[in-house]
Amino acid sequence: MADNEKQFEADIESYLTSEEGGWEKATDAGYKGGFQYSADGTFEENYALDIELLCDFVKRTQPVAWALFEKRCKSDPAKKFYKAFQNAVDMEGLVNVLRHGFKHRGQEFKVVYFKPETGLNKLSLANYEQNVCQCIRQWHYSPRNNNSVDMMLAVNGIPLVAIELKDQLKGQTIENAIAQWMTDRDPHEEAFQFNRRILTYFAVDLYKVAMSTRLLGSKTIFLPFNQGSNGAGVDGGAGNPQNPNGGYVTAYLWENVLQKDKFLDILQKFISYQKETKRIILPDGKIRTDVTEKIIFPRYHQLDVVRKLVAHTKENGPGHNYLIQHSAGSGKSNSIAWTAYRLASLHDAENRAIFNSVIIVTDRKVLDSQLQDTINGFDHTLGSVVLIDEKKSSKDLLKAVQDGKRIIVTTLQKFPVIYDLVGDTAGKSFAVIVDEAHSSQTGDSALKLKMALADTSEALAEYAVLEGKEESELDAENDKFLQELIAAGKHKNLSFYAFTATPKDKTLEIFGEEWPDGSFHPFHVYSMRQAIEEGFIMDVLANYTTYKTCYKVAKNTPDNPEVPASKAMKLIRRYAELHPYNIAQKAALIVETFREVTQKAIGGKGKMMVVTSSRLAAVRYFHEVDKYIKREGYDNLQVMIAFSGIVSDPDIPGSEYSENTMNFDEDGNRITESQTKSVFHNQGDILIVAEKYQTGFDEPLLHTMIIDKKLRDVKAVQTISRLNRICPGKIDTYVLDFVNTAEDIQKAFQAFYTETSLESEINVDLIYDTQKKLREYKVYSDEDIETVISIYLDPNNNKKNNSLQSKITNALLPIADRYNNELDQQQRYEFRRKVRSFVKWYNYITQIVRMFDKDLHKEYVFCSYLAHLLPGDEVDVWDLGNKVTLEYYKLEETFTGSIALDKDVAGQYEPATMKKDSAQQGKKSPLEEVIEKFNDHYAGEITEGDKILIGILMEKMSTDEVLRKSAQQDGEQIFVNSVFSKAYDRTTMDSFKESREVFAALFNDPKKYVALKNALAEIMYRMFNQK
Repeated sequence: MADNEKQFEADIESYLTSEEGGWEKATDAGYKGGFQYSADGTFEENYALDIELLCDFVKRTQPVAWALFEKRCKSDPAKKFYKAFQNAVDMEGLVNVLRHGFKHRGQEFKVVYFKPETGLNKLSLANYEQNVCQCIRQWHYSPRNNNSVDMMLAVNGIPLVAIELKDQLKGQTIENAIAQWMTDRDPHEEAFQFNRRILTYFAVDLYKVAMSTRLLGSKTIFLPFNQGSNGAGVDGGAGNPQNPNGGYVTAYLWENVLQKDKFLDILQKFISYQKETKRIILPDGKIRTDVTEKIIFPRYHQLDVVRKLVAHTKENGPGHNYLIQHSAGSGKSNSIAWTAYRLASLHDAENRAIFNSVIIVTDRKVLDSQLQDTINGFDHTLGSVVLIDEKKSSKDLLKAVQDGKRIIVTTLQKFPVIYDLVGDTAGKSFAVIVDEAHSSQTGDSALKLKMALADTSEALAEYAVLEGKEESELDAENDKFLQELIAAGKHKNLSFYAFTATPKDKTLEIFGEEWPDGSFHPFHVYSMRQAIEEGFIMDVLANYTTYKTCYKVAKNTPDNPEVPASKAMKLIRRYAELHPYNIAQKAALIVETFREVTQKAIGGKGKMMVVTSSRLAAVRYFHEVDKYIKREGYDNLQVMIAFSGIVSDPDIPGSEYSENTMNFDEDGNRITESQTKSVFHNQGDILIVAEKYQTGFDEPLLHTMIIDKKLRDVKAVQTISRLNRICPGKIDTYVLDFVNTAEDIQKAFQAFYTETSLESEINVDLIYDTQKKLREYKVYSDEDIETVISIYLDPNNNKKNNSLQSKITNALLPIADRYNNELDQQQRYEFRRKVRSFVKWYNYITQIVRMFDKDLHKEYVFCSYLAHLLPGDEVDVWDLGNKVTLEYYKLEETFTGSIALDKDVAGQYEPATMKKDSAQQGKKSPLEEVIEKFNDHYAGEITEGDKILIGILMEKMSTDEVLRKSAQQDGEQIFVNSVFSKAYDRTTMDSFKESREVFAALFNDPKKYVALKNALAEIMYRMFNQK
């Protein structure tokens, strides 16, 4: 048994040094030759490479440059070449020097040659074959000790990969290998210094692999480098499956990653160096610059998905769609960057570029410059990455497409402006990478993207056959209607690569793979379950607390007016949610949760996000949290806010609030909207948001989330997943939810915990049923449609958008009149819904299939305009005013613990269907009845004991003349914080002595004690001032 580990080592070496493995077997003698000593035997320097081998490689592959270098050297050219090489590494980093070479006194040197994309460059191919790739066992890396690393891989004498191996049969595991890297390998050694020699460190045993790119002693971070329990790209958990060939479970590492050609491919096209510089303003006004550096080595699922996408594309060419379901926080941005770079340089078997351009489409307003930097870092000769962000126009996008820029990053919304200006795309192919693919891909903008880029020659041929005409008889170039018909469906020159963590049903049908049973599935899966089990993301449901907010409102008007029931219910609910007392109680809980939980997390760096239901709620929370912080003397807490636009508080006449005017840094300087993220990261503690930062916000220090908003399905997963980013010292997260139940959240997350699929395709023909039902209202006829279409297709109108709009709206006037005059309110409501549903449904199905139904398309164009001209019925303006009052209020904890997800339950959608008819909510009810229904739903368990307690305290304090005078003479702040606080403490204690049973619960619940104090202070201040 003593030789098991050596056998494991020998078997790996045997594969790597085989003809298939591609590496040469070698010893570390040449690397020991890099240990430099003086004449008297004193150690001077460790080259940490085989300089003789490196010089020999340069001499063989770059003889002219080497000859000139030698000629310039007066002595010891090997030593001087080392100095030139090392100077370049010190300045640019090893990754850059490996990828791009370096210059010395005007001469350019390459230290490694990579395989060219095509076989046309014979010299580059010959140079690639000249690389000397060595596999060395027991590498002695330092003259300072006799330590050795189990295995090292070097290219042209430069050590790049180091591996520590452990064997369970000998009683050791991967954990021992990780501990060895962290404790027995000094990161200051020349061989282990960041971005100077070894780029990747592996810890390997018989069943698992872990990887790191930087040694930092005990702070070194090793990440799992496993396939997943069911294999890479397949739904499963952490770990690895059995080897199908009967070999070692971890053989994929040396066979798929470290095999010579595959590793050099990773070195050229995956490994990247990232540097982030942050300027921090110190309290004394000085500026500190913090620099964060890291080397990115692809995680196994990233490497696997890019390789599989590239292989499938190379074999099948353009014209396919791919859906990639990768969990939030799994590194999708890097996966997209690697995919874009590979596709942009991909050639077929005939050495022809497969795509003219790769277009990355994102919904993000602020496009990720890191994406651009990552791609640019791979190959300076590839050509510029064009970023069409909000500072650029659609004309810039048009120019980039027409110029054939290799990689273009833009938003989907810019395509409707240019779709008819791109020109002929016959013979051109495009790869479209969709970041966060969702329902936006089923709208008009997505159709316009296809119209801009699609080679419709094949679709035109199909249409000609259906029409019984020759293609030459069809004027597709000038026939706008025909262009729209043939742009539908999939096209042979367009490939879509859609990345998302939460695929919806429509996303699955548009981009997913159809299996033989008719169901639709992602092309590649890295599930939330696997990401959590591997420790790549946090389990955000592990510590979850839910509260039920219990209200009871009372009618505050002598009459009982008839009111619009649905609207009144919403207004009453909003009244309760925005009531100062409600927000004050929750604000106190928010701040105290931050102090007790968040502030102690991540080594004191933890941050909190508060998710609110509206911009007004966010503003009120901001003020109430800030007020509570000041009242309690928590001067070290900083609260910030994030929302779009300007909001006014109806209770404060003339008020106007915006993110720009409400946020300040620690020094009192106003913060712009663009600075919110960075200031929150560096200084902020609590961030209150309204419809902002709930997607795409990457803040690893975010530990706690407070939710005061109804969240459903994808929105729930996206929002709460803001907490899932890992960082050193982050061992857990915490969610406090005032609105959603544990069951709601469990249902939302379960759908995306494992692979998500679609049961079967939609019934496209359902749209004809909607078309038929629309006609039954007799609001428009075939003649009306033809009138609008003739205007729409008139080339003179199309040249002048204003003319087109005015003529079509004029033609639709009789239809609008019939709608208003001949339908009752319920019919108008149903008709509006059907028109909008018809337009939306048609947009969706034309992403999937080409209908070639001219009449249907005409009706779609007609309804697209009509939908904008159908006004909703006027509703009774009903103001809640002071018709109700908040009588009782209670926050009740309903759940605390871990929300468990089932790994055996997969999320599967049923095919989408058209929306069914529903009645418009126009019923009126007496106000008292509405209030009763509200209380039935929201009052919760307000105990009789609570009511008695409140009544006793109010009765006693209402006769307190000191309180009355303070309320009428002093300001509210003095009354609440000083006079009332003392009176409350005194009265409750006296009451407790009189009735221990009633008041015992109050003294046993500190939160209830404080909450009741705050509530009564506000109520009694108003009461005293009304008398």
